[in-house]
Amino acid sequence: MSAERAGEAADCRRCDAVCCRLTVIVDAQDGIAEHLTELTDEGLTVMARDEDGWCVAIDSARMNCSIYDARPEVCRRFHMGGPYCEAVREDYYRHGTARGIPLHLTGDPQ
Repeated sequence: MSAERAGEAADCRRCDAVCCRLTVIVDAQDGIAEHLTELTDEGLTVMARDEDGWCVAIDSARMNCSIYDARPEVCRRFHMGGPYCEAVREDYYRHGTARGIPLHLTGDPQ
């Protein structure tokens, strides 16, 4: 992680919302509106992203999730400051990429 980010605890208000740029696979049981999703070449339904790589559910004026109470299960499993959050933030700050971050969840949430 960059020197200015090293040692900082994750805080969504100070983060670049890296998690909101992940590829989020949507399950039919999530009940996400079709206009917020897209189909990948592999046939997976995912949250759509805008041209800058942000999830389309982000309210850009307030920088928060506009469907937070009804967000996909995979988003509910992503814990701020958890090991995966820290790893994604570190990779983002090291490589400076915001577009097309693949989602990798294994096992139970941390």
